[in-house]
Amino acid sequence: MDISKLSILMNQSQLKQQASISVMKKTIDQAEIQSEQMIKMLQQSVQPYLGGSIDVKA
Repeated sequence: MDISKLSILMNQSQLKQQASISVMKKTIDQAEIQSEQMIKMLQQSVQPYLGGSIDVKA
């Protein structure tokens, strides 16, 4: 295999990896936003005292 083809293949591989990392970062950012929104929603619940404790009888 000549050097130019090898160079092209390596660059394409690197580009694919960078694209995958970029998509993963955006996915993580979106998950963080959604979790923050969920926390805010739960804090503004109609009955915030529910679920704060558990009664256990054996």
